[in-house]
Amino acid sequence: MSNVILEGKKLQKSFSDKGGNIDAVNSVDFTLRTGQFLGIVGESGSGKSTLLRLIAGLEKADEGSLFYKEKEYTNASPAENGRFLQMIFQDAYASFDPRMKMKDSILEGVKNTCPEAKLYDTMDKLGLKKGLLEKRPKELSGGQCQRMSILRALLCGAEILLCDEITSALDVVTQAQICELLLQLRNQREFSLIFVSHDISLVSNLCDEMLVMYEGSVVEEGKTKDVITSPNHPYTKSLISCSKGLSLS
Repeated sequence: MSNVILEGKKLQKSFSDKGGNIDAVNSVDFTLRTGQFLGIVGESGSGKSTLLRLIAGLEKADEGSLFYKEKEYTNASPAENGRFLQMIFQDAYASFDPRMKMKDSILEGVKNTCPEAKLYDTMDKLGLKKGLLEKRPKELSGGQCQRMSILRALLCGAEILLCDEITSALDVVTQAQICELLLQLRNQREFSLIFVSHDISLVSNLCDEMLVMYEGSVVEEGKTKDVITSPNHPYTKSLISCSKGLSLS
């Protein structure tokens, strides 16, 4: 039996501007296996976030297909997709209602299915204190708020987490803590993750496999170690050479 949980085939998405059509995602294929952490790397405008939004159903594909456990769900609504995947956004503060206490926001969609014991147990694993539930988003630090986003996704029972530049607004120490947290959580419960970032060094420390995107297309893919140590495409080599802590040796 295949352990592929999510798959995209020939995904295409174009946008129009004054200069004509822009191929934000150009015939992209990907495969995500159960328990795998897949990184999607590229600079701003490479198409990586648009690809993630297609997967989540926040954008509709012009062409191509998406499959969850071999069943097609192309262009299904985010509400339908929420049964098996959850998106975690770059701006954690904006993903919560600023007027609501965190507990109300966190439990909004799972009030009847999430026992209080599960809430507190998951918070403990995320390093979150119970008292934070009584606060509003702006009363939390950036790291705390992003952990709350992860908490909300996990409580929904999602098998797949989609992370869109979730550490880019955080300091270096907090970035490392969030990545370490995701790795620890994978050891505690099985879930799959797609992690979008412009930081190839960060992705190399977190993900098993990697896609490198440039101008809407995947220009390189493979096991993270292989991509980092033996890159084939000039763009991948450029990303590595510009990244601190990585080298081609």
